[in-house]
Amino acid sequence: MPRNALSSFRAVTSALALAGLAHHAVAQGISGGEVRIGVLTDLSGVYSDASGRGSVLAAQMAIDDFVAQNKPNFKIKLLSADMQLKPDVGASIARTWFDREGVDMVTDIPSSAVTLAVMNLAVEKNRVVIPVGPASLRITNDDCNATTIHWAYDEYSQGQGTARAITESGKKSWFFIEADYAGGKALRAGFEEAIKAAGGTVVGAAKHALGAGDFSSQIVQAQASKADVIGMANAAGDSANLLKQSAEFGVTPRQVIAASLTHITDVHALGLKAARGLFLTDGFYWDRNDASRAWSQRFFAQRKKMPTMVQVGTYSAVLHYLKGVQAAGTDEAGAVVAAMKKLPVNDVFAENGRVREDGRMVHDMYLFEVKAPEESKKPWDYYKLKAVIPAEKAFRPIEQSTCRLVRKQG
Repeated sequence: MPRNALSSFRAVTSALALAGLAHHAVAQGISGGEVRIGVLTDLSGVYSDASGRGSVLAAQMAIDDFVAQNKPNFKIKLLSADMQLKPDVGASIARTWFDREGVDMVTDIPSSAVTLAVMNLAVEKNRVVIPVGPASLRITNDDCNATTIHWAYDEYSQGQGTARAITESGKKSWFFIEADYAGGKALRAGFEEAIKAAGGTVVGAAKHALGAGDFSSQIVQAQASKADVIGMANAAGDSANLLKQSAEFGVTPRQVIAASLTHITDVHALGLKAARGLFLTDGFYWDRNDASRAWSQRFFAQRKKMPTMVQVGTYSAVLHYLKGVQAAGTDEAGAVVAAMKKLPVNDVFAENGRVREDGRMVHDMYLFEVKAPEESKKPWDYYKLKAVIPAEKAFRPIEQSTCRLVRKQG
């Protein structure tokens, strides 16, 4: 490259407050003139309604919006696949994408175990991973790496809203019904931390297999514990089935039920009669403001369902990634992540969000209560906003991080 061109390029980069990325941009550019994004999701299992084809649609919406608004000088290709909630399957798909398909970034991944497997591979291949669906704090702590950014939520954010609010209201004793896999353990851990901080106790727990159909044994144990609160450390179809069977067993209103991760599609499938009074923490609600309503109606027109936090989070992650690529002038992983950490996150999902040094995207979260049937005035009118949890309180403080990237700065 001629010296005058290189100087001009560096001047533009500096003006964008992205100093240090010029070397990557000059050396790499956009490989093949095309950025390739893979949505690794659950198309057939318990998370397929909360992520699945809705996440693929959201990713395509992000691409369409980015192209319309930013007029990039590169092409964008979207791929998707079903990882079947199996780490070996997810890692195999990601390896094929990286080695044969030239995929630059993988997102969604609604499984902590699959995410950790893909993260390790991405480091080896120097690719970006933006998990949206998993909860594990390991992603931005002990297992953090320089090319992974955790979007949407984690076990800490879920506990800080629901568990703390309920415990501080005077309901101090908890019994957990927990999914017996990494995600369930992670969600319960986040709740326990908040419960203990608020002066509560956990009196017991019962585990269930992923995709279990019968929760009668666990519900009977929870009732026998006489705990004030039954905490559900599971997600998606498991949460919906557990709520339905809890209502059939007459758990409510004698004991409060708190969800660690329940999506609006779960409430829709269950119905307000069974879900009424449920407390939950979410990063998005379609009817919160004009922007969320407009975007959600676009999504609904194609999906015939309102979006979940994971689906709109996937939109946000893909959109911000593409902004990072354009700002960096390259799809080289390190340069793109550096750009993403410098740029604020402002879109329909997050207002004034930011990506921290440990790879955690921090943003406001919301505590909701599910409405009673008579309170709902229109289709999908399900939530009452109880509290806004500011970003600095919603996620674990950076000072408590065990991520090696943060320790190096200390």
